[in-house]
Amino acid sequence: MPDAYLVGHVSVKDAQKWAEYRSKVPATLAPWGAELLFRGERAATYSGELAHPEIVVIRFPDTDAIERWFHSDAYQALLPVREQAAEVLLLSYRS
Repeated sequence: MPDAYLVGHVSVKDAQKWAEYRSKVPATLAPWGAELLFRGERAATYSGELAHPEIVVIRFPDTDAIERWFHSDAYQALLPVREQAAEVLLLSYRS
């Protein structure tokens, strides 16, 4: 079964709340076998437009695991903090 990836494009609105959210996300990922692969800030844009300056990439075993994680009680409990902290576009991809 191919891996699946969750890609988040992020614009932080409140750095303190964003730090709080980020500190709590790893515990929600563990039950789904997910691994944070990359988190960073855009260094340059060579083509096109992207509204968000930050990105996060998380690998999951499959797209079903992403669905289950996103709809889990543990992750859903973090959404109010996330919404206060940042504007986030979440996308899933499979390899």
